Amino acid sequence: MKIMIVLNTAWNLVNFRAGLIRALAAQGHEVVAVAPDDEYAHRLAELGCRFVALPMDNKGTHPGRDLLLFFRFLKLLRRERPDVYLGYTIKPNIYGSLAAHVMGVPVVNNIAGLGTVFIRDNWLTRLVRALYKTAMSRSHHVFFQNNEDMSMFIERRMVAAGKVSRLPGSGIDLDIFDFVPLRPVENRPFIFLLVARLLWDKGVGEYVEAARIIRNKYPSVRFQLLGFLDVINKTAVTRAQMDAWVEEGVVEYLGVTDDVKPYLIAADSVVLPSYREGVPRSLLEAAAIGRPIVTTDAVGCRDAVEDGANGFLCRVADAGDLADKMIKMIDLGNADRAKMARAGRRKMELEYDEKFVITSYLQIIEGIRIG
Repeated sequence: MKIMIVLNTAWNLVNFRAGLIRALAAQGHEVVAVAPDDEYAHRLAELGCRFVALPMDNKGTHPGRDLLLFFRFLKLLRRERPDVYLGYTIKPNIYGSLAAHVMGVPVVNNIAGLGTVFIRDNWLTRLVRALYKTAMSRSHHVFFQNNEDMSMFIERRMVAAGKVSRLPGSGIDLDIFDFVPLRPVENRPFIFLLVARLLWDKGVGEYVEAARIIRNKYPSVRFQLLGFLDVINKTAVTRAQMDAWVEEGVVEYLGVTDDVKPYLIAADSVVLPSYREGVPRSLLEAAAIGRPIVTTDAVGCRDAVEDGANGFLCRVADAGDLADKMIKMIDLGNADRAKMARAGRRKMELEYDEKFVITSYLQIIEGIRIG
């Protein structure tokens, strides 16, 4: 079969869907990877697929540009004639799915996280929800990464209950993210690390404020941030703001990287105070290598943590409570943090192995093939 897999960046394909692409190619399928061209696109051929560049205004809301994107998808689908369309991220899930429905191509969607679409309530978010409903209602199957998002779509009749199932996030390659024991915190500063696109909705502001609070009790603790700055998003943290925080001495900005693992290994605890997620990849990777977590008791985030077992949950948008939980993590001591590290690894082995995700996709695609 010819399978088209579509995301909003080639970076996303390379970093989060490589295992699935390799597995599909190994099954003998022809895989066509579609995304806007970027510096990661050339690496897709190594995964066994063919890359097709498709311009996409990922964060724009101009109706004319979105209509143009729909026609671009139609043109692409007419040319490629795929047997299955796999959609990820908002615009491929909406406009690509609608075009695939017009062409009679079976669609499998993946709702990784709804972000600001369901945090806020205004005319734009109501329009996006209506578009989701129009696109998802005719899909062959829709995967969700947490139960809350899945239940919401069903309750609002955006998708039929018989067409959905839950995946364990994007899954983790447990061979790459293998367990690395924590270093004892003795005669060195404790290190917290936040890994994310640096948006206010990720709780970056609360993380910085918590750092200020904690420094009053533990002046030597280090607070690191790793991720993209100046992304095209209204809630993005600016470079000027980051420079101000670094100049203040409250946080360290580590930049961006293609290999997050060394930074996770160097940390004593990984923090993500996000307002809403699918299931955060950074937390799954952290737990897989054995790093205790502090995150919010929010949709998606809570899925990665059993409170008190492999980390702590804090209230959303509450820097004081976040600081309390981070101090609690410091005060645990080496032995108890090591127990959390092992518990996190076990949770990833039992629930979030990438093999579970790949098997689910292969089963759905096989059902389309024989159906």
